[in-house]
Amino acid sequence: MSNLKEIVRPFYTQCLTVNASTNVAETMGKILADNFQSFGSADVKAKAQLIGQIQFFWKLVPDLKWDIQEMYQDGNTVVVRSLATGTPNGDFMGVPTNGSKSFKIMTIDIHTVENGQVVKVHHLEDWGTAMRQLQG
Repeated sequence: MSNLKEIVRPFYTQCLTVNASTNVAETMGKILADNFQSFGSADVKAKAQLIGQIQFFWKLVPDLKWDIQEMYQDGNTVVVRSLATGTPNGDFMGVPTNGSKSFKIMTIDIHTVENGQVVKVHHLEDWGTAMRQLQG
């Protein structure tokens, strides 16, 4: 089986991490399958919904960075542990921010890759810690 980690890696380096050289919608459109689904603790997002959310996050958190800490592949599954950091400026998940405080949280994602694209991801981000960091 090929190295599917290299299919998943740009999701973090080019899509979740803000950078001037990426068109988020175009890049995510290539990485994610048309029938893609993102499963969180309480919701499921389709491809277009996730692209819209990431585009919004890029505006709200202009220094958003998703640093991969570990990647593991087992068959067509790629597991990623990463650190997300950023300094939001605006209403961030109900917390008013002004760009003066940052967050640093751990995230864990389990991606399923088929035919060279991510078809689903189960993800968990420690947003509760981010809220405490931004309020404190």
